[in-house]
Amino acid sequence: MLPHYRLDGPEQGPPLVLAPSLGTSTRLWDPLLAELARTFRVLRFDLPGHGGSPPLRARTMEELAALVLDVARAEGLDTFHYAGVSIGGAIGATLAVRHPGRLRSLALICSSARFGDPESWHDRARLVRARGTAALLESTAGRWFAGPPHQDLLDDLAAADPEGYAGCCEALAGYDLRGELAKISVPTLVVAGREDPATPPAHARELADGIPGAALVEIPGAAHLAPADRPEQVVRALLAHLPELPGTRVRREVLGDAHVDRAAARTTPFTRDFQDFITRYAWGEIWTRPGLDRRTRSCVTLTALVARGHLDELAMHVRAALRNGLTPDEIGEVLLQSAVYCGVPAANAAFAVAQRVLTEEERS
Repeated sequence: MLPHYRLDGPEQGPPLVLAPSLGTSTRLWDPLLAELARTFRVLRFDLPGHGGSPPLRARTMEELAALVLDVARAEGLDTFHYAGVSIGGAIGATLAVRHPGRLRSLALICSSARFGDPESWHDRARLVRARGTAALLESTAGRWFAGPPHQDLLDDLAAADPEGYAGCCEALAGYDLRGELAKISVPTLVVAGREDPATPPAHARELADGIPGAALVEIPGAAHLAPADRPEQVVRALLAHLPELPGTRVRREVLGDAHVDRAAARTTPFTRDFQDFITRYAWGEIWTRPGLDRRTRSCVTLTALVARGHLDELAMHVRAALRNGLTPDEIGEVLLQSAVYCGVPAANAAFAVAQRVLTEEERS
């Protein structure tokens, strides 16, 4: 039997698994979902006994990690990006150490290499088995949130199955990766909430110091559930960490970093979908096809831009043609050929634009 999970985002998007914190459900990621699902095939899952998951037996972090791999296998995901909060991060770190070939990248949010004294987790497991998770509500809101409590997440805690919750407590009691952090080899982001009393920033710094090449981001005004307290800052950190859109590398190689950076800086919520579209479709699918080399694609592109009179784009692609290996003389031949089939006035304007660009390039 599998844990409950949900899928969002484009079917062909890079897979991204999102893991919740103890006591919460897939709803923890709701404020970030729209941004992440623009690009990624997002898989969110519930811990045993949480949300829609049955109280599956899992008493160790390795067993929880195995449940994630079962879900990934069910969806045909050989490898995937992973981000998790608290125990969700611990599951991801365990996957990175025990199954290093399965993760493409890792993000540990308000997490730790060891979550305090093991006996305290056994005490909590005994408490919820005796009195249910509602016994934790009074002490939880101040630990989870720096701002106003999110009642839906507190409702998740109250509804969690005591046995499933207790099993996760026992997994946390036995978890200690402090001596194995150096084994994590995938690109890793560590995110800390500066007001997190459960896993303070010192825990994040220990993770970042122990994992080779890990990046660390501290978010002000965030407690233990940073995605709930500060969703904009968390999603921004994740998007900066996760790989760029398919096609971005080719776009940078052809048009140059300066152009792509300017386009990214000018992107607004209104234009974001269009920028995603051209990066995926033009640069990720057309310019990457093996049937034509980049020199030939530049020749075709220059001709099409002359024919349609797109002179601003023409200037950009004259620079791109130089970067793709065409000489100024070859660019001139393309424009001369265009004069025959696109018209002398169109070619005349194109020659003027190309001359200006070539002169600027000579001077630079």
